[in-house]
Amino acid sequence: MTVIEIDGMTKSYRGNQVLNGVSLTVERGEIFGIAGPNGAGKTTTVECASGLRERDGGVLRVLGLDPRADRRRLLPRIGVQLQEAALPDAIKVGEALKLYASFYDAPADWRALMEEWGLAERRRISYSSLSGGWKQRLFIALALVGNPEVVFLDELTTGLDPSARRMTWSLIRDIRDRGVTVVLVTHFMDEAEALCDRIAIVDHGRVVTHGTPGELIAQAHTDSLEDAYFALTGGQAA
Repeated sequence: MTVIEIDGMTKSYRGNQVLNGVSLTVERGEIFGIAGPNGAGKTTTVECASGLRERDGGVLRVLGLDPRADRRRLLPRIGVQLQEAALPDAIKVGEALKLYASFYDAPADWRALMEEWGLAERRRISYSSLSGGWKQRLFIALALVGNPEVVFLDELTTGLDPSARRMTWSLIRDIRDRGVTVVLVTHFMDEAEALCDRIAIVDHGRVVTHGTPGELIAQAHTDSLEDAYFALTGGQAA
């Protein structure tokens, strides 16, 4: 079942065309990766799909709903972890999760989420005292506290050490295995290869190609997804 449908989506900022006809579909229960060079339109695509920005044109449906016109109906069914976000300095980890859980009619157990993401020992620590990696974990937990059907994760492992990245990968697979659809924006090709069922490579506001990691590797005639990515984007860094 298709849970996200994007066809010909466009978006401009002050005359600068950021999305130039993005088209892709995401199926229920998969981890779908979006990769591409800086400025390719990855984050804007996710922000439009999650209702945080309004597209200029094209078709966009998430769970059968228009993210802007049906925003109130869609928001309780999705979770979002943004690349850049912040909380009040004084709010504590446990307070933040409890507060966000109160926004939903049927939230996840926020205490269990603290345990799952290794935050329980930091429940009384203020947001301003957390390292970058722990802030990242908190934002991922906040994206999941509403029991979403679809979760958007934008550069979720940035700032995490290698051990924490591996643990996060395992938790993301667990989320997918529970039936949650995951849309993952990443510039780590090892992460995309390890996690994603399918990947769309975006460049200059368009989807250049898409497929499974194996299909992209075969298409580029390379031995790894990282080599395939560079071949398909003309050597541009993710």
